[in-house]
Amino acid sequence: MYFIKTPQTLKNIFPAIVWDMPINGKTIYLTFDDGPTPNITDWVLDLLHQYGIKATFFCIGENVINHPEIYYRIKLDGHKVGNHSFTHKNGWKTDNFSYYKDILKCSEVVDSDLYRPPYGRITKRQIKTLNQKRFKIVMWDVLSGDFDVKLSEKQCLQNVLSHTKPGSIVVFHDSVKAENRLKYSLPKFIEHYLDKGYRFEVL
Repeated sequence: MYFIKTPQTLKNIFPAIVWDMPINGKTIYLTFDDGPTPNITDWVLDLLHQYGIKATFFCIGENVINHPEIYYRIKLDGHKVGNHSFTHKNGWKTDNFSYYKDILKCSEVVDSDLYRPPYGRITKRQIKTLNQKRFKIVMWDVLSGDFDVKLSEKQCLQNVLSHTKPGSIVVFHDSVKAENRLKYSLPKFIEHYLDKGYRFEVL
């Protein structure tokens, strides 16, 4: 189970997590999880360059090791990077020592104080410890659902068009599983909000 639009009650329960950004005019914060992935991340970077917009990429350390040239391109293109752990561990199913170790291992190759928990799964104790280690934990306001193989391409697009507002942190995935839904919905999402006078900024 997951929320397309993060409920305000959940944001209130976990105030130490960044769910959205202060409203600064018509601004959206576009983010991507799980890359870098050959061909797919490259396609996203080409698209963002085409529209002249920037985004934040939460990278898996193992993928950075395997595809360093794509990771360096993300940075060279002026996008921001974030830590998404080294091997995509679930905080609810991993002992704390192993969980922190995996995040710190990712920090060796991803230079960022931003951290997004894989699957959005993290405990209160883990939040407190990571904050003490100077990580800024970033979740999201709107989830596209592009990773969900049960969703149609059109439903994925509707998810983001129905819920994105000024200050929203929006998540797509530059992964193999999400590819078809990503490639259908992302261009249309960007064009829709650019036509409405929105701008896209990094976190």
